[in-house]
Amino acid sequence: MLGFYEFFAGGGMARAGLGPGWSCLFANDFDERKASTYRDNYGGEALRVGDIAALTGADLPGVADLAWASFPCQDLSLAGAGAGLAGARSGTVFAFWRLMADLAKHGRAPPLIALENVCGAITSNGGQDFAALCAAFAEAGYRFGPLVIDAALFVAQSRPRLFLVGARHDLLIPDGLTGSAPQAPFHTPALLRAVERLAPRVREKALWWRLAVPRQAPMTFAQALEDAPVDARWRTDGETARLISLMSPVNVAKLDQAKASGRRRVGAVYRRTRNLPDGARQQRAEVRFDDLAGCLRTPGGGSSRQMILVVDADMVRSRLLSARETARLMGLPDTYRLPRSYTDAYHITGDGVVVPVVSHLARGLLEPLLVGRARAAA
Repeated sequence: MLGFYEFFAGGGMARAGLGPGWSCLFANDFDERKASTYRDNYGGEALRVGDIAALTGADLPGVADLAWASFPCQDLSLAGAGAGLAGARSGTVFAFWRLMADLAKHGRAPPLIALENVCGAITSNGGQDFAALCAAFAEAGYRFGPLVIDAALFVAQSRPRLFLVGARHDLLIPDGLTGSAPQAPFHTPALLRAVERLAPRVREKALWWRLAVPRQAPMTFAQALEDAPVDARWRTDGETARLISLMSPVNVAKLDQAKASGRRRVGAVYRRTRNLPDGARQQRAEVRFDDLAGCLRTPGGGSSRQMILVVDADMVRSRLLSARETARLMGLPDTYRLPRSYTDAYHITGDGVVVPVVSHLARGLLEPLLVGRARAAA
């Protein structure tokens, strides 16, 4: 059994992805609402609720094989204010690194460290935030490799995320887990440019991890929907017409094509505020009919909540995604216990890491790397 620490744990979605071959030694989150969901699904024995900055290595039991941190993205995301790692929320990643340094002082540095965040972390502050994250790995004695993984390879949701996986300097890396050149689709042009701009002392610690591309197609967006959701009512014809009236000609054309297809089509809709040429701002509804949901977000007012548009010939219906549908789009099983509050449930799912992505990383990279640790010990 492999052991791990889970920081910024939320509802325990990294734990769900790692699976039964991993044992959670310690989990931490500051949000009591998320902690309640974590307890509902996993119990509270390993969970410590509170500020990560208040923790020391002495608070963490045992010696973990992996430290996982899906640190806050608000200051790095497109929806944020652009503070980057200098922001109060995303900057908590440095508290995580101080904790890792404390473990290292006592000979307890985990062989593997994995960070997860939005792709905005690659370019925020002109690439300085990405450079700071990479430097933290190098300075802590880890070789590291970045990956961009889109959840659309695994679930019916467009959700690209940055993963930084670091292997402690003394960990033997088995053949086949790294390459001499980047690999599509996990090493994007933006990621390549960011790595090239790293300081030489940091770049020499960078690796190109090799990860298999999943072969099995994910379920479609329509397959993820509930037949009779209890927390997402169908909107009236007038409300649906109002939603359609917010569409630009390009998006109306998408809707017309869906109607003309002669089959049931399910689209994902976001309401966004767009800047007009005269400087005014206008609310718009944007729809996609590519069998994918848009990226789930935490609800910051009603406009960020994703809606669905179901087209049957000329009949068009609309409603919000249900809480269970958002969980399915994150790869959570229907046995996962969600909060009773719709808003709390959406906050858990929209702020989480996609479960099958973590599973793929665990099976394809993390676990094989730890086989290398066993070989080194032998």
